[in-house]
Amino acid sequence: MKKLFISLIVIIIIIGGALLAGRFINFHRLGADTYYVKITQDPKITSERASDGSTFTEYHYNLPGYDEDGKEKDMEFFAQKNLRKDAYLEVFWKKDRGVTSYEEVKKADIPKKAAEKLN
Repeated sequence: MKKLFISLIVIIIIIGGALLAGRFINFHRLGADTYYVKITQDPKITSERASDGSTFTEYHYNLPGYDEDGKEKDMEFFAQKNLRKDAYLEVFWKKDRGVTSYEEVKKADIPKKAAEKLN
């Protein structure tokens, strides 16, 4: 009975840990290279139809991105909304998948060499 109780507690801890990891870890950013972009142009807007028949709009961007050393890479990604012009983004890029995630950042949070290239 004691072994069953201990096994049950261990299983609960493992499942709880997995649920917490899924909630607080963004797996799209793990192992990704970080680049910085500035929204300087209007996106290419397309409307698509989902499998359930509803329509949605995608905003396609193709901008130069710079890593912390100032090296340039073309960043092609899409958003579900029109991003604010002159906004700075931290973009996460993986070799096999391209841009996997992004978030808006303040200019002061961008590494110096990347910030110089974005201006």
